[in-house]
Amino acid sequence: MKASIELTMSPLQSDYEQHIINFIKRLRDSEFTVLENPLATQIYGEFASMMSFLTQEMQRSMEETNAVLFYMKVVKTDRHDYEPFF
Repeated sequence: MKASIELTMSPLQSDYEQHIINFIKRLRDSEFTVLENPLATQIYGEFASMMSFLTQEMQRSMEETNAVLFYMKVVKTDRHDYEPFF
């Protein structure tokens, strides 16, 4: 099943920028379609494989930071080519 996932990573420490950059670079290097904007990163592909990949990468990020929040929205469809109609 195809899915779209929007992620926001918020490390709760002063050196937060590099942790976010590292996480996004790992997303970019994945097999999935990744789109970025200033507020969040979207990743598109097969739901089960994305969740497995994200579990691994989120755990890695948690191990590399003192404290971190992840916000995630999941939609059951690949919306990478969405165009507003208004």
